[in-house]
Amino acid sequence: MGRRRAITLGVALFAGLALSLGGCVQGLGRLNPLNWFGQAEEVTVDAVEAETVRDPRPLVERVVALEIARRPGGAIVTARGLPPTQGWWAAELVPLGDELPVAGTLAYEFRIAPPPVAKRVGPPRSREVVVARFVSDEKLEGVRAIQVRGRTNALVARR
Repeated sequence: MGRRRAITLGVALFAGLALSLGGCVQGLGRLNPLNWFGQAEEVTVDAVEAETVRDPRPLVERVVALEIARRPGGAIVTARGLPPTQGWWAAELVPLGDELPVAGTLAYEFRIAPPPVAKRVGPPRSREVVVARFVSDEKLEGVRAIQVRGRTNALVARR
């Protein structure tokens, strides 16, 4: 009888744990890693002074999407940019301020190299460039928002 009771108790505990974790996955829990960063919103951008730029590649014309995906040990910051023509390459999210948060915001610039020769404009979907960067849990500590800047706009995702 004791063994049967132990099995029943184990099944009940497992079912209770599964149900409680199910509530977190649906976004009901503040500790749910899947909802640590919300939807990206557009913010205004200040002009970048020439002497502060360390990367010779220009900023992407416009940042059109920003997503933060939690992963073990940190998060993957993915941004989609729209350059003015086709053929832009060597895109990278370049951290500002040595990748240290300022007022709780971790900021990146979406840098991209222009094509070696002039290219056609083409439709927007054919010009989009996607770039991603892994950010460790240590660098995310104290971060309330992640911002990605382009030439004409910036997107920010907040916790």
